[in-house]
Parts: sequence; C-alpha cells; structure tokens
Amino acid sequence: MSPPSHYLIAHTDGGARGNPGPAGYGVAIQDETGKKVAGLSEYLGQQTNNFAEYQALIAALEYALKHGFKALKVISDSELLVRQIKGIYKVKNATLQDLHARAKVLIGQMDWFWIEHALREHNQEADRLANDAMDRGSGRAPARVVQQSPTEFEGVVEDGRVRLLNGSLPDGTRVQLRVKK
Repeated sequence: MSPPSHYLIAHTDGGARGNPGPAGYGVAIQDETGKKVAGLSEYLGQQTNNFAEYQALIAALEYALKHGFKALKVISDSELLVRQIKGIYKVKNATLQDLHARAKVLIGQMDWFWIEHALREHNQEADRLANDAMDRGSGRAPARVVQQSPTEFEGVVEDGRVRLLNGSLPDGTRVQLRVKK
C-alpha cells in the first residue's frame, strides 16, 4: 500500500541501561519531505528495553493523532517490536501485551500506517533522544526542554490566505483559526 501525499515519519527508539534499568525513549518526527517536525523524549523509570521501545511507538502514534495526522510511517531499530506489530511474532510478556494492545488501538485510528525495521546507525536522532532521556532520569544530565514545534502560530491574511509569521506547517496540517484584533 503506497503512502498518501501527506504523512509523518517517526524514527523511534527505546532503551534501558541494565535491562531492566533506567529507561527512556526518543522519537524524531519529520514530514514526508524530511523536514523536522518534533523531537520527543521521556524518562520512564526502571523498565525494560522492550517496554521503552513500545512507549516510543505509542508516543509517536499519539503525537500524530493529536496533531491531526492520520498517516504515519514508523522506523524502529527494534526488530522484536516491528515483528510483533506486524503479527509475525507473538507477544508473550503480559506487560508488553498491554502496550501492544494500546498501540494496535491507536494504529486502528490511522488511515495509513507503515512500520519497518532499520539498523541502529540509521536511527541516530531517536537514539540520541532516548539516551538524553535516560541521562536526565539518572541525573547524568540537567533536565532540558524537548524540542517540539509550536502549537500556536501568529499570522496575517494576505490576498485571502494566511501567511504565518513565526514558523511553518507541512501541507495538509489541520488548523483552527481564531481572529485576533
């Protein structure tokens, strides 16, 4: 099934130091042209690597749906996660079964969804974000705000079209306008 004209691409990664150990995930989101849209990163406490991988997938799905996108391509360096989502492998762990079910519910809300495996070296931004989360959670690095696109924009109407003054949005982004005086 070929992708629609407008979709998001989410590179996802989760990790745990010690497995289980201090865990976190990272998600690097871009539009279909490769333009960076957002970076997500969260510390998850003492968890397993696979738990963190699923949390990264769920975060990507929730981000897409929250921002009005119904088409998402996920690239993960977790072969287990990809094969479980595709139904190639069974999910035997009870905790992962719950996360898998949550991910499947979110995937069901998509008009188009694709997931594929990539080697770690092709997933570097998501890996960096996951490591940042683990560093923050274990006190190795100071807390910092995760980069994310603004959700509010300023603009002016010119020739019947809105021109944004403080950023840009990918084509197909759903918006709601409020007139300011």
